[in-house]
Amino acid sequence: MGDVIPFKRPKLSEKHRGKTLCREGFHKWIVDKGAVFDVKQGCLVTRYRCKRCNATRVEAK
Repeated sequence: MGDVIPFKRPKLSEKHRGKTLCREGFHKWIVDKGAVFDVKQGCLVTRYRCKRCNATRVEAK
């Protein structure tokens, strides 16, 4: 027989942690070091990613 894994439902506070601020537009932006050059625009870009909800924002310089 296999191992029995206990299933614990996450609390609502853990499930929605940090999303309320992002829903109101108060993101916590950090610089994403992935791609720094956009081929289509032909210029350097900075990609920001929200630490809480993983939304992305691109800013061309």
